[in-house]
Amino acid sequence: MQTEFDADVIVIGAGPVGSTALAILGRTGLTAIGLEKAPTVWPAARAVHFDGETFRTLQTLGATERFSQVTIPMASMHIQNEAGEVLVSVPTGRFGSQAWHDDLNFHQPDLEATLRDIITELPGVELRCGITASGVENIDGGVAVTTLDAEGQQSVLRARWVIAADGARSAVRQSLGIDTDRFGEDAQWIVVDGHLVDSPGLADDMIFLGHHTRPALWVRLPGTRVRMEFMVMPGDDLEEIVTADAIERISHGVLPVDKFTPDRQAVYTFRGRIAQRWRDGGIFLAGDAAHQAPPLFGQGLCAGIRDIANLCWKLDLVKRGAADDALLDTYESERKPHAQFWVEQAANAAGFVQTTDAGVAAQRDAFLREHPEAAAPVPPRLGPGLHHGERDERAGALSIQPMLADGTRLDDMVGAHFVVAATREVYQALPPGVREALDADGDIVTLLDPAKIQQLLDSVRADALVIRPDRYILGVADSAEDLEQLIRDIPSISVTSPVPVAG
Repeated sequence: MQTEFDADVIVIGAGPVGSTALAILGRTGLTAIGLEKAPTVWPAARAVHFDGETFRTLQTLGATERFSQVTIPMASMHIQNEAGEVLVSVPTGRFGSQAWHDDLNFHQPDLEATLRDIITELPGVELRCGITASGVENIDGGVAVTTLDAEGQQSVLRARWVIAADGARSAVRQSLGIDTDRFGEDAQWIVVDGHLVDSPGLADDMIFLGHHTRPALWVRLPGTRVRMEFMVMPGDDLEEIVTADAIERISHGVLPVDKFTPDRQAVYTFRGRIAQRWRDGGIFLAGDAAHQAPPLFGQGLCAGIRDIANLCWKLDLVKRGAADDALLDTYESERKPHAQFWVEQAANAAGFVQTTDAGVAAQRDAFLREHPEAAAPVPPRLGPGLHHGERDERAGALSIQPMLADGTRLDDMVGAHFVVAATREVYQALPPGVREALDADGDIVTLLDPAKIQQLLDSVRADALVIRPDRYILGVADSAEDLEQLIRDIPSISVTSPVPVAG
């Protein structure tokens, strides 16, 4: 007997990653139920930064104006040493390859509230707060989730899949017996969030203070909000060090008692972890449940949003029968090496920034003067999966997003589809049956107009390319034969439904 499902997907955890998953699933057309144990948006900030790729993903939700209202572009960032010398200054505040600012700061509760407003507007998805997922198990054809409400009432929900976005201490990951691999050394830090009024703070929007006497971090957030983080040093009293007087002392007066009103003053641990498995049957780990990184490159939340962007369109294709279940195995194979790159980079950088040895700090300073590029690693390509990166380094990489002459961003025109962009010469040389299949496939948009695609083609130095719904490049081509092979690799190509050809 076939299992009856309450939804296509159950999402456990409604932080930014889980909420984004619900919103994307709703936009895609899948039904989804979100479960969040907290009754309301968590009032304290955790993540405070994301990049242009993340904003490009949020763009797919059709509410960029609302997200712009709760974010600010980061205008400046540098690393300085104990003497106040600027070792590296990283260019920020610019529009990057994703047609958004490369770096943005935000107050997490405001971002989460915006995402939850969007969820309420979408058919087929709902968020249930004050509900704890007390058990998760694979069943025939799906997953069963046992829940407890605030009154202790137990019930069971069933879905085809579960996305566990339930944080670093993921109960789902632990219940499945999935261990994590450790990267770098754990270190305790003090995080301080709040409002700084009538006091200048520090000049830049983000500063890594490589002070061997006490490493620290400064971040300017929207409005009067700021964040500072300080490494816990030997001899610190963990109760005294989070008092207002102590914060003024260790911030060297940057956060004075009479000018700074804290929202949070707490001790937490910088750690680097990667879950050894990201899939167990119909259960997928995402966000901090799958990976955690010290916040040195601000890629923690970005990595979680990439997880969701990678997984949701694949779930949609499998649900509709346009792809085999094996496509879902490419989630871990593609995302895990990509996330691990950033965890390793952050763990290595943490060793740089948080050294408390004056001699090691001097060596670090000399290295960064000679190698400033180390402060801004080049993002990696995806791990093995649905792309041709194994034989062409241009594939498996994130595509650019062109801004058209009228100010339109390309994604707003093509939507969350596969994109085939080609010169007319290459397109016309395709076999008629391939062109007909392109025209008939509702999951593919074909672009031929040079005004819309020339930036894309120039970026990969090719005459054609195929871009996936998550905006990563499936492959590039310089001939009709190569393009035909790429097109045949699109999972849905045999599915026929009308689609307009843009261009």
